[in-house]
This record gives sequence, structure tokens and C-alpha cells, in this order.
Amino acid sequence: MSGIGPIGSGGGGIQQILALRQQILERSNLLQDVHKASQGAPTTTTTTTPTGGFGAALTDALHGVAASQQNAEALSAGYERGEVTDIAKVMLARQESGVAFEATLQVRNRLLSAYQDIMRMGV
Repeated sequence: MSGIGPIGSGGGGIQQILALRQQILERSNLLQDVHKASQGAPTTTTTTTPTGGFGAALTDALHGVAASQQNAEALSAGYERGEVTDIAKVMLARQESGVAFEATLQVRNRLLSAYQDIMRMGV
């Protein structure tokens, strides 16, 4: 059966997923540190924004998800046209794209929940 490669032949897809997971964990830890600092802080707080800021990090993550989805779409279309014969590579790209999209939805849900909690706070 030529054309079907080993599971790990997805062109670094698993490494990209692990790298994305590590970035999410690091950002989560940063947010937890900020949250802990704001709870224990007195009335005045000093905040510094990292280079690029949260908006830039979020934009970069969204561009990464979009690139992953475009890659999966291109591989699927190539498979349908008969150009790509490695179905494992196509399926891995589709799974990677799905996981990235689900992670994006979870981040959006958490941000929306945090926003709603802030809006419910009394002044």
C-alpha cells in the first residue's frame, strides 16, 4: 500500500499542536498570575503590557488557526482532485484544524464569560 505513510508523517502537525498547547498554557499561567496579583493588591495597581500585548497575541493565534484551516482545505481539495495520495496527511491536517478551531472557541467562551462577570460587578 504505497501512499499511506506512518502516523507521524503529518509534516510536523503534532509538534505544532503541542507548541500551540504550550503557548495556551503559558498564557493561562500569565493570566492567573495577573489575577492573583490583582486580588491581593491594595487600591493602586501598576500594570505593564508585554511587547505586542494581548491583542497582538490573540491576532497571531487567530492567524495561525486560519492558516491551519486553509492548509487542511488545500490538502482536502488536492486529495479530491487526486493530487495528494496520502490520506493520513489529509486527515491529520483536518484534525489539527479542528483542534485549533475548538481551542479558539474555548478561548472565546472564556473571554466572553470573563467580560460578563466584569459587567455584573458593582461599582
